[in-house]
Amino acid sequence: MNKREYLELYGDVELYSLGTASVMADLQIKKGLENNTVTVSDIDGSAKIVCSKRNNKWFIHSGSFGNNEIFTWLMGAVTGDICGSIYEWHNIKEKLPENMLCTRYCHFTDDTVMTVAVAEGIVNALENMPENWFESEELRNTVGDSVRKSMLKFGKMYPKAGYGGKFRQWLASPNPKPYNSYGNGSAMRVSSAGWVAKTLEEAEILAEISASVSHNHPDGISGAKAVAGAIFLLKKGGNKKDVEEYVSKFYDLDFSIDEIREDYSFDSSCRGSVPQAVRAFLEGENFTDVISTAISIGGDSDTIAAIAGSIAEVIYPIPQDLRGRVIEKLDENITDTIVKADDFIFSRFADLDK
Repeated sequence: MNKREYLELYGDVELYSLGTASVMADLQIKKGLENNTVTVSDIDGSAKIVCSKRNNKWFIHSGSFGNNEIFTWLMGAVTGDICGSIYEWHNIKEKLPENMLCTRYCHFTDDTVMTVAVAEGIVNALENMPENWFESEELRNTVGDSVRKSMLKFGKMYPKAGYGGKFRQWLASPNPKPYNSYGNGSAMRVSSAGWVAKTLEEAEILAEISASVSHNHPDGISGAKAVAGAIFLLKKGGNKKDVEEYVSKFYDLDFSIDEIREDYSFDSSCRGSVPQAVRAFLEGENFTDVISTAISIGGDSDTIAAIAGSIAEVIYPIPQDLRGRVIEKLDENITDTIVKADDFIFSRFADLDK
């Protein structure tokens, strides 16, 4: 085994992490069964007891193993990024079947790296803050400093992830300042803001803070708000109509993917990619259909798919096989950060009705 013994999956049950379940358990159980190191027993038709044959440690898993019905946080953006990674400079203009998503040559890019970086920065800042933190300018600045710190940390850990030229300069600066960018980087990395927030106002504030450390142009901030707000609305029980009405405050969504596909070309601005990603979500019938639709228009494929996927995962489960293929592309730093963020969200919304 590797990956730190499957992220200590077979540790004491009281140490078992809900975040680990949401991100890693399917892949871990699958490998355990293949290696004949675990047994899996039904409890009530949905939850299962997983037990290690080596040390008899156990835990209860109520996620998607065998029923394909788990909802996770942050994996939507990561999945979109990885699936779209090989098409950014080799655009396609057709929808792909699920088995053609996340293939051998797919890999995570700067979209994944900065998504987890922003998540870490927000979690680290909010862990010990009061619920009304955003009413204080000082505490808002604290969150911004934390996000900036994590982005710089992850940028240095993954220097060749595929950043744009100006953002590479930002990462390399000894004292990085926002550079008035309206690029889609602010929107592709913002999904944690929508998940962590307890109100739409908080989601929008977190989005603006996470954007403004680099992308402080009004369009860069609007792109982040549109995505975070859409995630928040769906998380609270909203539907696609709610998302369309909300995002329409920022962008014109009066088009279809079929109408733009033939002539759409690379556009890394928020205005040129966020509404297209949202439209892919609105038209998609399930998670893989959303990702496939987003990739099919060409352009900045990994980022458009990451944005679309970050919204889609709120209401559509990521198919188990696809999740397993995606997780295998990630390293321990990425998965550990996603697990920590998921655990924080679980702790904030213990009574969240998924």
